[in-house]
Amino acid sequence: MGEDESGRRRTKVERIIDEYGLEEWGARLEAEWIGDGTERTSLRDLADLFNRAVLRAALIDAGESVTDADVGHLYETLTDDSVPRSDTVRKRRDLERSGIDVEALQSHFVTHQAVHTYLTSVRDAALPDEDPTDRLERKRTTIERLSGRTQVVTDATLEELVTADRLTDRSYEVFVNVRVVCENCGSDYPIVDLLERGGCDCEPAGST
Repeated sequence: MGEDESGRRRTKVERIIDEYGLEEWGARLEAEWIGDGTERTSLRDLADLFNRAVLRAALIDAGESVTDADVGHLYETLTDDSVPRSDTVRKRRDLERSGIDVEALQSHFVTHQAVHTYLTSVRDAALPDEDPTDRLERKRTTIERLSGRTQVVTDATLEELVTADRLTDRSYEVFVNVRVVCENCGSDYPIVDLLERGGCDCEPAGST
């Protein structure tokens, strides 16, 4: 349940994104951390933003109508130790009356370390000042690792189906070959070759 199709154990951020329907947050976390031409957002601030999105999703699922101000105030009440305990207890009871399991909800809040793990190990994100050569090598290693996992999972699946008499008992050899086709000229490259070449060297469409 905690693993993806390749057998890799999913990170907490991945699991929470799936559970709360926050698919757009993967790209948003990466874009705001890297900056994409704008001011970067710190990992701590990203964790807070993501947790507020989780809280908002939980409230909406419980049938509550919420504003950004409502979510912000409630999140602060639940997480800020400086908030009077009486206020926290009252808000928790309000949530419980709405059918929200507060303990479970708070356990789904993520730390800045969890966000960093997700960005670097799942999305292969890196800050702009990283050496481009190192980034390219890391991306290639990631693709090769995923291809290897796909091969292992496929081998295991075939063996399982043979044992269950769902496939004929033969000797099967699995090949995983990721290839990329340039839509401009039709050239076909193994992905590793394309990365090492720095892309296709054909003339761009419309060039003279």
